[in-house]
Amino acid sequence: MTAVFKDSFVDDRLARRNALLLALAQAVGGASASIVIATGPLIGYMMLGADKSLATLPVSAMVLGTAFGTIPAGIIMHRFGRRAGFMGASALSVLSGLLAAYAIFRNNFPLFALALCIGGMTGAFVQQYRFAAADTASNAFRPRAISWVLAGGVLAGIIGPQTVIWTRELFEPILFAGTYLAQAGLALFAFFLLAFIRIPRPPRISHAEAGGRPLRQIMRQPRFIVAAACGICSYALMSLVMTATPLAMIGCGLSETDAALGIQWHVLAMFGPSFFTGNLIARFGRERIVSIGLALLAGCSIVALTGIDLAHFWSALILLGVGWNFGFIGATAMLADAYRPEERNMAQSANDFLVFGFVAAASFSSGALLNQFGWETVNYLVFPFVLLCLGLLVWLAVAEKKTLTTA
Repeated sequence: MTAVFKDSFVDDRLARRNALLLALAQAVGGASASIVIATGPLIGYMMLGADKSLATLPVSAMVLGTAFGTIPAGIIMHRFGRRAGFMGASALSVLSGLLAAYAIFRNNFPLFALALCIGGMTGAFVQQYRFAAADTASNAFRPRAISWVLAGGVLAGIIGPQTVIWTRELFEPILFAGTYLAQAGLALFAFFLLAFIRIPRPPRISHAEAGGRPLRQIMRQPRFIVAAACGICSYALMSLVMTATPLAMIGCGLSETDAALGIQWHVLAMFGPSFFTGNLIARFGRERIVSIGLALLAGCSIVALTGIDLAHFWSALILLGVGWNFGFIGATAMLADAYRPEERNMAQSANDFLVFGFVAAASFSSGALLNQFGWETVNYLVFPFVLLCLGLLVWLAVAEKKTLTTA
């Protein structure tokens, strides 16, 4: 097994094949998230009675499912391999889509939220596609393999909203039931694509051989604390504003198509810069890119507060996407400085659990804030958290400078 794993690095033909299949699977299977973002709040609004404060709960359920699925995804793929884990998750995503469509037909809000929570669990596996693409790649091809999967994410940002536009009235007057049947079809297509990937399992390493510090010690480091805080704020603030935006657009007289296209531009802005964000981090430094990302998140809210025309919403969503990209990827790069290679899985899982837990809370509160206090309040809340993170970055720079001086 060890020899097979090592030999796979000699020739990148297998790596190219895997990367292409994973990119295609990301494009169709990864579209589920943008479908939920574009439709979940609207469906929740239609299903609920007079109190619309829980309208964003479906998106929160999806994010919470991803948080809960992060650690099991690693365990399952470590035990059964990447292909089995990915195919099983795609099959579960098909079930999620069918269950969501049934819930819409039955006008059953709790069942719809449960279906999206199940779908969110499968999203934890989709998050691993980019790492799987690197498993069989040489050092030279590895960045390109990851870029191919990221390109699939860009396509997912187009396929998802376009699926909503083309299928939302398929079973009129019951809106969006056809959308989730189509989402199940996309997941089924991803299932068959993933059947053709081949990723040999690496040799198992015992806990004693792996070594590493206790997780508590890793998480107490100033760099881990600041990186995690910036990653949490970048993702949670993005989720807070993004989840409320489709409802705010409909409330301002814009159409479901306008909202879906807005989410499309937003997702493209989230993933598009990934092709050069790494180069920017290498040139300007992790902390500076995180700071720019936080500033863009604040810029999103400034634009959103200046007007409620279509251009304001779309421009704000684009700034929100790019701000998330710089803030979250930069924070992830900062986090990598806080752990050793043998501590990677443990530290990343802990960070992802924290991030998605806070993201779920942000998306859940988004609907209540919008319903009770309005669109302006949602955007004003961005500023104090941006200032908090910028303050933490300054504190970290000062603390690390003092450490170097006294060393």
